[in-house]
Amino acid sequence: MNTAMFNRMANDPGFIAALDQSGGSTPKALKAYGLDETAWSSEAEMFDLVHAMRTRIIKSPAFTKEHILAAILFEMTMDRTIDDKLTADYLWEEKGIVPILKIDKGLAPLENGVQLMKPIPGLDELLARANERHIFGTKERSVIKEANEEGIRAVAEQQFELGKKVCAAGLVPILEPEVDINCPEKEKAEEFLKKYMKEGLAKLGDEKIMFKLTIPTVENFYADIMEDPHVVRVVALSGGYTRAHANELLAKNHGLIASFSRALVEGLAAQMSDEEFNAKLAESVRSVYEASIQ
Repeated sequence: MNTAMFNRMANDPGFIAALDQSGGSTPKALKAYGLDETAWSSEAEMFDLVHAMRTRIIKSPAFTKEHILAAILFEMTMDRTIDDKLTADYLWEEKGIVPILKIDKGLAPLENGVQLMKPIPGLDELLARANERHIFGTKERSVIKEANEEGIRAVAEQQFELGKKVCAAGLVPILEPEVDINCPEKEKAEEFLKKYMKEGLAKLGDEKIMFKLTIPTVENFYADIMEDPHVVRVVALSGGYTRAHANELLAKNHGLIASFSRALVEGLAAQMSDEEFNAKLAESVRSVYEASIQ
């Protein structure tokens, strides 16, 4: 584990930029960026365009270590370069921003009100490659749609099981058991989730982990989780909220910092001049940062 990266993640102000849309969400991300399906004629071209979008964001003067602690990358982004440097090396060496890798392969079908992670074939090889690429940690997402205790327990157990494997590889996992913002009994689902998060934490040894969670219904609901010695940081996803609404909710939760994806890049477009693009991104970064340090 890189000590400088760990200290930055544990202690510095700022937020995490989630730049990890992949697979089925890539066309959606490009469409929001002003590029529809007519802009590419193959999957390879589509991924070239999304890497160009991410490169433009990362290289922007608005994308700074003063506001951004880390960036979550898609596997293909990790394997590509920016200015002849591997993306993770560019982030850390040129920007002082910690690189994190999304490792899940998407969601299984809905069962017991939740969507577990699909199996991750080649996990050991992927974690070894992440180490070679100087990645600090990983992110793995599952989704809770209903306040079904059995399903939520299964989500938490799967998250911790994978997290332990990541820790054993020398990386810091971000466990992401997302509670859908449209969950009919969201507060109850969050109560079940916290119960099983605490059970999982109690079984850890010297492992260090992070959580990426939906902004809770009850303000400061995860304050006690943040105090657990195993927990490096608790970060929040935007969950489909607009940036303004996500920021408003986030600011009410002391110590919770953003790890926004769609909300961060909201309003950016391929057609913008560099001046327009950088100004829009700077406005977004500032607002998310301010909400994260409340």
